[in-house]
Parts: sequence; structure tokens; C-alpha cells
Amino acid sequence: MAYYRPPGPPPDPVLVQTLTQQQQEMRLRVRAEPLAQEPRLIAGCDSSFPTPDTILSVFVVLKFPSLELVEKVYNYGVVDMPYVPGFLSFREAPNVIEAFAKLQNKPDVIMVDGHGIAHPRRMGIAAHLGVLLDMPTFGVAKQKLTGTFTEPGIERGNITPLTDAKTGELIGNVIRSKDKVLPLFVSPGHRCDQATATRLTLACLRGYKLPEPTRLADHWAEQFKKEVRQAQ
Repeated sequence: MAYYRPPGPPPDPVLVQTLTQQQQEMRLRVRAEPLAQEPRLIAGCDSSFPTPDTILSVFVVLKFPSLELVEKVYNYGVVDMPYVPGFLSFREAPNVIEAFAKLQNKPDVIMVDGHGIAHPRRMGIAAHLGVLLDMPTFGVAKQKLTGTFTEPGIERGNITPLTDAKTGELIGNVIRSKDKVLPLFVSPGHRCDQATATRLTLACLRGYKLPEPTRLADHWAEQFKKEVRQAQ
């Protein structure tokens, strides 16, 4: 996810308390489990903020394991919630869900550009969306949000664990997706486990740093932004 981080005063403490409580309640609903069966369709999801007040969310659906593109949709809307560090999912989720509703081909699992449980309160955007949609989800992020890890080997396919610095809990895997490039941070969201998230990420690599579902979601986001600008 491409986050817009506007400057400004600190967030309203009452809002932070409310959002924290909501995340804690949602966290109780998260389930870590393998997929019931091998996916036929896998989706990639990405969001960006063309302006401080607008958001564009994209879904692509691919056949699995061939990764042939089946469908692509987007939704462009207004962002109502202010920026609050650690609670970006609340800014993104409403628009992402509207984009998901446009899909004619519903996926079996969603790969989200962002974090799953590798989040300070274990509720990154992938976990957040998984709970709201009741869909298997996992996150593939380009930067660490929380946790500690040892740098994986420089060759593609090397993996090290991402763990909670205090408890040692496994919250993700750090994956070298391409030789000599910065690693990815892969964590389960909802109705998915770490082994599945890692396996599907590796299965979707086609020579780029990003796996195809999120790479294509990012690619089409740029194309859809052009459509939006032309329409305005």
C-alpha cells in the first residue's frame, strides 16, 4: 500500500482509543489455518492515495498456478478518516471493499500489498480485510512494520523468521524474492497460516521482486489513475 502521511497535529486520543478497541475486537476473530483446498483464483490488492483526500483501490484476479490475468477492477473514492499512525487500515478498508464488490470472479485467496499479523496489534490491512470480508488473506509488504529478523541470504528463495521482539512469537517470514534485492515481509491475515502465505508468495514469483498478484495490482493502479485524471 502506498500511504499518504500528511503533517499535522497529533491524532485525537479518543479516536485512537476507539480504533484500538476495534482492532482488539477484530483480532479475536482472526483465524490462522491452511486453505481448505488449493486455490483456483488468487487476487492481488493494492491501494494508493492520488491526493490527500482520495484513495484508489485495485483488485486483480489471476488463475493459479498459471497466473493468467482474469479480471481487474478499481474503485476511486474520498477518504473520510484522518491519518492516524498504526491505523491506516481504517482509511483504506472501506474503499477496498467497494472495489472487491465489483469483481465478477471472486478469488479463493487474496494477496494484499501490506501486512497481515506482522503489525503491533496483529491487525495489518491484510488481517483487517480478511475479517471484514471473511476471506483467506495474507500480506506481502516491502518494509518491516514491527518485529525482528536476521537478514536472509542474498539469493532468491532464502527465508528467515520475523518474530516479536519481546515474546519471540512468529509473526511472519522475511523472503528474498529476487537475488540481491531487499526482502519482502510475508505474514498471514485471516483464514490463512504462515506456511500457506509463504508457499503462495514463492509460487507467484516470476522474476520480479514482487509476486505477480501485487505487482500487477500496482501496475494497473497506475493505469487506472490515468483514467481517473482524464475523467476529471
